[in-house]
Amino acid sequence: MGITLAKGQGLSLEKSEHNLSLVTIGLGWDITEQKKGFLGGLFGAKAEEHDLDVVAFLCDANGKIKDLGWDASQKATLVNSDVIFFNNLSHRSGQIWLTGDNRTGAGDGDDEQIIVKLNTLSPEYHKIVFIVQIYNGATNNQHFGQVKNAFIRAVDASGKEMVRFNLSGIGQYDQQRSLLFAELVRENNGWKFNAVGNSSPADNFVTWLKNYV
Repeated sequence: MGITLAKGQGLSLEKSEHNLSLVTIGLGWDITEQKKGFLGGLFGAKAEEHDLDVVAFLCDANGKIKDLGWDASQKATLVNSDVIFFNNLSHRSGQIWLTGDNRTGAGDGDDEQIIVKLNTLSPEYHKIVFIVQIYNGATNNQHFGQVKNAFIRAVDASGKEMVRFNLSGIGQYDQQRSLLFAELVRENNGWKFNAVGNSSPADNFVTWLKNYV
């Protein structure tokens, strides 16, 4: 297991020490079992599953997203953009992609993964920001206070876990429905992994996107 960071800490991932040709950013979580009310137990009412989505922003040297997938009328569509999410699974460069969408958090290990070829990622990209949202969290009265054992980790091409950040703090994320979980920042000899852990009550990553355009 790699080095575990606390919120606000960072770790340099140097090319001389790690194989950064194919890095897996893995995220995992479990959902705390919710107590059913009397009527829910009596009639078998089923709670909506927590659908957590991971999103990646590719940012330039100014910390901004340059390409929002503009259409002919210069409207941002996010298709073929510098935002990787469930409707734009792979970047047009082929250097970063999202493997899929786990809607339950069931099972051990990573629930969602983003793969990125850090060594060959275009030098125009200086930062990758990782957001996690609870899709329709407000509608379904879901929040990160109901999520446990949440983590984000970086694994190199050899399968070695380099670093991880475990989300902690009971009650700290009640009514919070999206997170800026972590970021990768380009350095001279590799990349730096920063454990961020900032949260928002908004359940849509667009709220975060506005800070990067």
